[in-house]
Amino acid sequence: MKKIVAIGGGENGRFLDDGSQTMYETEMMDKEIIRLTNKKTPNYLFLAHAMCFSDEIQDSYYETMEKIYRDKYGCNCKYLKASDLYNKKLVKEAVDWADIIYEGGGDTDAMIKLWKKSGFDIILREAWHSGKVICGISAGAVCWFNSCNSDKKEMRFESVECLNWFDVFVTPHCDEEGRYESTKSQLKENKMLGLMLSNCSAIEIVDNKYKIISGKGNGRNFEKGYVLKCYWKNNEYYEEKLEESNEYKMLSELFSTNIMNLER
Repeated sequence: MKKIVAIGGGENGRFLDDGSQTMYETEMMDKEIIRLTNKKTPNYLFLAHAMCFSDEIQDSYYETMEKIYRDKYGCNCKYLKASDLYNKKLVKEAVDWADIIYEGGGDTDAMIKLWKKSGFDIILREAWHSGKVICGISAGAVCWFNSCNSDKKEMRFESVECLNWFDVFVTPHCDEEGRYESTKSQLKENKMLGLMLSNCSAIEIVDNKYKIISGKGNGRNFEKGYVLKCYWKNNEYYEEKLEESNEYKMLSELFSTNIMNLER
């Protein structure tokens, strides 16, 4: 079975520079990722390659995720630094060992370029086809799709080409300023089907089926995380809010541009 969990965003209980700790908003998604392995103590491999410009940030990010997956849920944990990707033996051993491969947030464009240059993109696809749970948040969520909405400095957003495992354009953090509006413009230009994921939401894809996971948006401008399916057709914009469900639905329905159930 091929398994992906793409998380639109949310805090993970990290410590900030002032010593305060953020909320833990991704609990539902983390538990589901572990459940998908069908193992009591799965092997968790963390990647912080969207932070490939800083070893220090990668180390700190791993420490946060280790507290979740090892200390809270009892997983065996390792992580693969960006600088490790050219060590083919080390990469193979780590990926073969893993039940879960989780990429964190950061610079999507830099991460994709690193993966393609090192050949890690091919290794990831093979891992996905072998049944490992492929997952991540923000940059680590959108990277599995055709392309994405990516933020730059001064509230500028651009389209970034990703791995194209699914021919869909994906936006993370769509509840944050500028994301929704820029995505509408990008979709009109690229004529693609779009999925906008808010913070505290995720889409889970298992083979040819999917479901939406929604966490509570405590302190945010929404009660529960949400996912929007959206696209342009005949110069009209259509949008549908996808409901959370414990039942899987057909992926072909998600990727359909049948406008009957969509709002203009």
